[in-house]
Amino acid sequence: MKTIINITLKGIFRDRIFQGIMVLAALFLFIPSAASLSMRQVTELSITLSLSLISFILLLLSVFLGAISIWKDIERRYTFSVLSLPISRTEYLVGRFCGIALFMLLTALILGGIALSVTKFATVIYPPARPILWSAIIASILFSALKYIMLVAVAMLLATVGTSFFLPVFGTVCTYLAGSITQQVYDYLHTPSAEKAVSLFIKKVALFLYYLLPNLSAFDFRVNAIYALPLNPYGMLVSVLYFVAYTSILLAVGAILLGRREMK
Repeated sequence: MKTIINITLKGIFRDRIFQGIMVLAALFLFIPSAASLSMRQVTELSITLSLSLISFILLLLSVFLGAISIWKDIERRYTFSVLSLPISRTEYLVGRFCGIALFMLLTALILGGIALSVTKFATVIYPPARPILWSAIIASILFSALKYIMLVAVAMLLATVGTSFFLPVFGTVCTYLAGSITQQVYDYLHTPSAEKAVSLFIKKVALFLYYLLPNLSAFDFRVNAIYALPLNPYGMLVSVLYFVAYTSILLAVGAILLGRREMK
């Protein structure tokens, strides 16, 4: 499995898609200038722009790396040479996932360091009205990485059944959009106004999708980072356990589907 992880990391660094996406990191240099347009909330805007840029870069990486990695291997018949080694398809899938997950975690740490530097620079030039909760910013970056690593598992699951890159790419994007609002829909269905406005059938379908799709909002701590709100350790622990359980299920299902797939 270590060999698969090393090959995955080397392939990512050589990929042109990765090189193009990483160019977006240069936008961090313009955040202080853009944040200065808001004379009253420069620090808050700097944190918002930094976290949003990190989230956007990780989203692109999770979609393209997670969705295309297995599809490329099958199209280039690379899987034949790899699976001819004493390695199972499950080890191949998990090794690919671990390589991409490790890369995304390293990327989040590097971009997070840049974001913290940009925020510190903004606080020096424009002292904030409220103290900065640095732990909340760091937690927001780390949990954002976990969110998109889980999205990589979704992409790789779809790639095990897709015959082209359209299903894993667009399926992952749709999953991201739906998973970002499932908690809001769930909360709305439990309000008194939804009792009369939503039919029982629609409510059951929505609840089924709520438990089926990933709850990505559980990893969003940007509000805490921007407004220096205290973190909830219990909520963070639940999010970590949810990440481990959901990702494990996705990889297990993906391994079963890949094991049954005919390699032509």
